[in-house]
Amino acid sequence: MGDFHSNEIQAYETATCGTYVRTDAERSFHPRKFRNVFGSNDAELKFRLHKAKRWAFRIRKDVTFHNGKTLTPQDVVDTYRRHSDSKSKSAALSLVSGFESVEADGDNVVITLKEPNVDLPYLLTDFHLMIQPNGGADDPNTGVGTGPYKVAVNEPGIRHIGERYKDYWSPEKRGHADQIEILVVNDASARVSAIQSGQVDIINRVEPKIVSLLQRIPGMAVRTVPGRGHYYMVARCDTGPFDNNDLRMALKYAVDREALVKIILGGYGKVGNDTPVNADYPLFSAEIEQRVYDPDKAAFHYRKSGHSGAITLRTSDVAYPGAIDAAQLYQQSASKAGMTIDVRREPGDGYWSNVWNKQPFCMTFIFGRPTQDQVYSLSYLSTAEWNDTRFVREDFDRLILGARGETDSSIRKEMYHDATVILRDNGGAIIPMFGDFIDATSQKVGGWVDNPNGELMGGQALIKCWMEA
Repeated sequence: MGDFHSNEIQAYETATCGTYVRTDAERSFHPRKFRNVFGSNDAELKFRLHKAKRWAFRIRKDVTFHNGKTLTPQDVVDTYRRHSDSKSKSAALSLVSGFESVEADGDNVVITLKEPNVDLPYLLTDFHLMIQPNGGADDPNTGVGTGPYKVAVNEPGIRHIGERYKDYWSPEKRGHADQIEILVVNDASARVSAIQSGQVDIINRVEPKIVSLLQRIPGMAVRTVPGRGHYYMVARCDTGPFDNNDLRMALKYAVDREALVKIILGGYGKVGNDTPVNADYPLFSAEIEQRVYDPDKAAFHYRKSGHSGAITLRTSDVAYPGAIDAAQLYQQSASKAGMTIDVRREPGDGYWSNVWNKQPFCMTFIFGRPTQDQVYSLSYLSTAEWNDTRFVREDFDRLILGARGETDSSIRKEMYHDATVILRDNGGAIIPMFGDFIDATSQKVGGWVDNPNGELMGGQALIKCWMEA
């Protein structure tokens, strides 16, 4: 597996802990019965929708935590209260800050929202919202959950080992191995060597340029699936010189998107339009004009910005597969607009703690989310914990918050259209491409199902796959 970032956290927590609800490979949930296949409310849930403002979920009675405690509605309540506390540092705070109250009512968990939100069940699939005993108040770092594996070794950034939990509630469907191990290997070549040698059975983030090579190796299977994950550059709107929108527009027009998809992604992806939403999302507005590489427009906005001198772009091998090469291609395309991009290569170790969300101009990636509201709420609302571009617009916030409770899909689509245009033309996210998820497995790995929600079967590979004899 790649660097210690959201992919490591997600795979680890998915195998051992669990969220309240889930989405499947078709990115949908069952409207009358939820079954959480990867976690803590490994539970069948029924909900009642009261004008999208009051929701009730029924919790199973046959689920236990790894410490032997039975999962109760109060555990769910306490977990959500901890994450929705205004003093919380949870990355999911922006998702649950709209909770007015969370209460246990018999076998049910009742969530009352400040404002209606028709997407609430989707929001509860976020991997940050792992249900823990007593809501994690005792010690949220213990890793005690209700997933099919319990924590045996936890060495963040190095390795994780999970052992099968004997009292898991649905062993016939998940948790097929006696033990699973996640090894963190930052170097892409080292990951390939590890699977070739048989040291590991699954790797993620295969570089597109070596896909054809891996496909020729006996016993190897390359798994590719289009999705919502995108690669982008973060320009912080609150930090000079990126607080000037003309400079941000210059940087956007200076990207040769088609070249990046062809050369960096090897065709395994699609061009982006400086928004985190593509045609895979419901209510996507296809009529929004696609931004293209235009050195003349880039030069115009660059001159208008009044900026001069080199612009430092920080990147690393761990930002995403091919990030270093992508930065160099961007450097070349921007030079045709009279812009000098100084590519600063940072070490992989510490990139996510010292560069991303710290430095004003850097490269990164993000997985997609089930809905537009979720991706905007996590990273673009003014109050979002992961608002790495520091984009703040009241009109944008109003549209996103208003769309949450709108049950008329045509009106909702129009609201998302307007919000998307605001972000595209004023935000600090330069999003040139959406990349396919590319994993590789031994052909002995059984049970693999392509899942467009994310790499490694949307983070579920370790709990749903097995090894063939």
